[in-house]
Amino acid sequence: QVQLVESGGGLVQAGDSLRLSCAASGHTFRQYTVGWFRQGPGKERERELVAGISSGAGTYYADSVKGRFTISRDNDENTAYLQMNSLTPEDTAVYFCAAGSAVTYFTRRDQYDYWGQGTQVTVSS
Repeated sequence: QVQLVESGGGLVQAGDSLRLSCAASGHTFRQYTVGWFRQGPGKERERELVAGISSGAGTYYADSVKGRFTISRDNDENTAYLQMNSLTPEDTAVYFCAAGSAVTYFTRRDQYDYWGQGTQVTVSS
């Protein structure tokens, strides 16, 4: 069992930066793929993958965040990070981290076993 706790969200202005953290319990964190997803305002919005990092440190980014966001992990600290630069109002969303032991496609939500509760990021114009 893995528990994930996100932190680092907040209200910022366009152009600002934020770093989100995802702290995991358990000693097997290094074996998991970690994904950062976000869900924008409105119930109809899907939870979309922003970035993912495998146990081998391979990474994936959505086109909308390439060059602005960086995902990383510190296995000794059982923590994953999402550095977000040059934020725009379109980045406003609840950001979730997720972990999975058998993820073959970063974007497949159903392949992630554990989810955090989310942290709100609001970017004002």
